Amino acid sequence: MRNEVTIGQAAAFAGVTVKTVRHYHKLGLVKEPERDSSGYRRYGSADLLRLVQVRTLAGAGVPLAEIGPLLDADSALFANAVADVERQLTKRIEELTARRDTLHRLADGNRALLPDRAVALLEQMPGLGFTADEVTAARESCVLAKALVPEGFDDYLTHVEHALQDTRFVALSKRAAETATWAPDDARIDELATAIADHYLANPAHLKIVTGLQARTEAATRYKLVAHHGEEQAPASAQLVTLVEAKLRSAGIHIPRPDSR
Repeated sequence: MRNEVTIGQAAAFAGVTVKTVRHYHKLGLVKEPERDSSGYRRYGSADLLRLVQVRTLAGAGVPLAEIGPLLDADSALFANAVADVERQLTKRIEELTARRDTLHRLADGNRALLPDRAVALLEQMPGLGFTADEVTAARESCVLAKALVPEGFDDYLTHVEHALQDTRFVALSKRAAETATWAPDDARIDELATAIADHYLANPAHLKIVTGLQARTEAATRYKLVAHHGEEQAPASAQLVTLVEAKLRSAGIHIPRPDSR
């Protein structure tokens, strides 16, 4: 008797479920055997072979709609079709690999949004005495700078990397970060603003950290979004930035004004 196993056995032998076998029948991928005298459908070796072939191709990523013509094609067409499927799978693997790499970067909030060079700069900051909150603020500024002034971001990183090698710049930056806890009318703010502006004017390379954030279009708006980020949470820090900008303008440095566009 040619047909010798039940649908349950056929499914188990082929490594699929009974529901899958019936789905293959519905799609016409595997011919449904005739019922025997007992009313049961029995599957023979040819049926099992076809079932295994369909399952194998489906498992390899071939769309079910393409499996029937593929199995019915001659050897040359079959080889070409398999090669095409392989190309599609390779492309999908590359896409999935890119997604996986993105997930790995998401495990580190910095790497999800910033290039490795920027991450390395942020990782350097704790060793220079910056607190976790200060590193977070620097990270947010980098993310905004990269998004709003992408054409100048690499140069911006270069300027910051160079400046962080200067102990005076680091000391002033840490002092500026402390203003987040000061009152907006603290007398020390004006003194610190003068010291920072004087340092920038005496070190043109460091000054580019400020002037380099001016984009080609909507320059003032983009600059303000980066330079004045977090003002609502730290009004004293906002006052410090405003004073530094005013002192630089008075020295002839072009800095977008708060009311400009």
